[in-house]
Parts: sequence; C-alpha cells; structure tokens
Amino acid sequence: MPGGRCTRKRLWRWRNNPLRRRADIVEAWIVLAVWTVVAVGGAAVGLLTSRAAGEVFADQRAQRRSVRAVLLDDVPGGAPTAGGTTGHRMASVRWTAPDASIRTGRTLVPDSLDAGSTVTVWQDVGGRLTPEPPSSTEAAIESDILGTTAAAALAGLAFGAGGLARLRLDRRRVDAWGREWDQTGPRWGHRTG
Repeated sequence: MPGGRCTRKRLWRWRNNPLRRRADIVEAWIVLAVWTVVAVGGAAVGLLTSRAAGEVFADQRAQRRSVRAVLLDDVPGGAPTAGGTTGHRMASVRWTAPDASIRTGRTLVPDSLDAGSTVTVWQDVGGRLTPEPPSSTEAAIESDILGTTAAAALAGLAFGAGGLARLRLDRRRVDAWGREWDQTGPRWGHRTG
C-alpha cells in the first residue's frame, strides 16, 4: 500500500523507534506547533485585521463629506502624464464648514484651473480638510491586503521561531553525537593513518 508507506515515513518521529531520541520528539512537536500557529493563528489574525481595517474605512466614509469649494488661486497646467491625464497641485480653497463658518485651506486640485473655479473637497465632521475616503470596493481590497499581510507576518514569525528552535536542537544533536563518538570511537580498535 503506497499511501501507508508514505504516511509512515512522514510520521517517523511520532512512531516508537529504538533510534528515536528525545530531540526528535521535541522537533516533531515544534513542527506541529509552527504549522498550527500558521494555519489557525494566521487565519484568525488575517480575519481580525481585515475586519478592523474595514471598520476604520467605513467610519471614514461615514464621517467625511464632500463639499464644493472655490479656488482662490490660478493653478497652472502641468505636462500630461503617459496616460494623457494631467496631475494635481496644491492650491488654496475656500469652503463652508458644517457649522456654517467660511474656512480656507490648501488641498490638492486638478491642474489647469482658474481662480474662482469650483472644486470638490472633503471635510471631516469638524470642517477640516481631509483626503477623500476610499470607496467600498477600494476599502475591501485594502482590508484584504492588510489581512493577508498580517497573516503572512505571523507565518514568517512562526517559521522563524521554529527554525531557530530546530537549529538549536540540531546543534545539541551534533554535540551529543560528538560526545558519543568520543566514547565509542576508541573501542573500535584498529585505526587507519
């Protein structure tokens, strides 16, 4: 049965074997713990991060409002980009805050606009200029990317910690083999050289 043989080879550290050492059992537990942390912990961390980011983006969409503003300065035209579109520049604008006060500030506006043109700006509940909140699609994509990154970071930490632990075990095994050889080697009798 080929499937049974493969399983026995993969799980050799768990089987009772006269050649199995305590370090082999410890290594098997380390490997199991690392993969458990990666699978279960990675999924949990990824989902929690994605949900938290989604809530932050939803709060931003709920708290920010677009408002029409009047451009106070001329905005010179820039050279078109490779896609044929123009860029944005910082310029002074005037807008009405939620408390009906008139405010001025600087924000990014499209190139090639004259003073007095109206532009759309975004403000928070206090009437301060803020960047445009991400759309629900952009927020979902960014939340998923953040969740995946968090899961990958946890996996990297788990694999790194497991690798360091296995490296220490390997060093102990090599030292133990050296000590045992020092005791056994002289009993072999005939030496070459």
